[in-house]
Amino acid sequence: MAAPDGWPGRRVPRPAPEHGVGETRNSDSLVQCLDAPPRQPSKGWTAARLGAVVGLAPARYSGRAMALRFCVLGSSSAGNATWVASDTTAILVDAGFRRRTLEERLAAIGQSASSLRAVVVSHEHSDHIAGIPRLQQKYGVEVFANEGTREGALQTPDFEEVRWTLFHTGHPFEIGDLQITPFAVPHDAYDPVGFLISHHDTTIGIVTDLGTGTTLVSTRLQVCRALVLEANHDERMLRDSRRPWSLKQRILSRQGHLSNRAAAALLLEAAGPELTDVYLAHLSQECNEPDFARQTIEEELRRAGHVRLRLRPTYPDRPAEPWPCA
Repeated sequence: MAAPDGWPGRRVPRPAPEHGVGETRNSDSLVQCLDAPPRQPSKGWTAARLGAVVGLAPARYSGRAMALRFCVLGSSSAGNATWVASDTTAILVDAGFRRRTLEERLAAIGQSASSLRAVVVSHEHSDHIAGIPRLQQKYGVEVFANEGTREGALQTPDFEEVRWTLFHTGHPFEIGDLQITPFAVPHDAYDPVGFLISHHDTTIGIVTDLGTGTTLVSTRLQVCRALVLEANHDERMLRDSRRPWSLKQRILSRQGHLSNRAAAALLLEAAGPELTDVYLAHLSQECNEPDFARQTIEEELRRAGHVRLRLRPTYPDRPAEPWPCA
């Protein structure tokens, strides 16, 4: 799908497709790099503990300096956004809250939206993109997505003025000193992806919407030191809920959302030697509970002999504990 006439930018030839196990879709478009307007000046929870954790001083891990940090600003069907930063580059993975909510959540961890370089988008559902138009309008952030996600977002009039930079699923790209690798995930969207984000020798993974754990997904995540992973629902609670049967079928399908036990099964395949922390994301407020999700997954991991992973909650209405944890 070509960009509308009159859009600024340059086209970069598409690299040869990379086919990973289970990765069947890559964007067929050319990369479209669009010029962004200049950023506007900054403004400043000042919760001292959170601010100290995510402040500019490099964190330590096993005696080594580690500058990569992240914080899940909120995660549920009402909105999803994760702040990821090195010492010099800050981005959001998804921006599914209103701009003002994003500003408040960033301020709660001692950060400012004016410092954001870009938003990278996993897919076009509203709980992942709702804040993008006004965030870009005010701060001039770049918006990175694949062609399928852009096409899906453009079904909503609010996104007609958004300037996009297109990436290709399966091919790494860089934003500042962050390397980002998008990989295909099974979900009911145009071309959904998860992300690996790397800085020096540290890699984190963010996979918040997927119906099943494929071989490709588990293989990609094996290099992660920390992971944001969907644990959407308890299957019994979902089946006993008052939701329409059609919605239950969608959630339970291979293109839907991971249950607690499915998340545990994926972790058993994906947990590499570096993985220490797993944030449980996109928890249903009706069909799951944070403590129940953690206990269910811990039990499954313990049975398989995995006792070293720390499982941490995320919340729909406030930031989670930043990583690396104090």
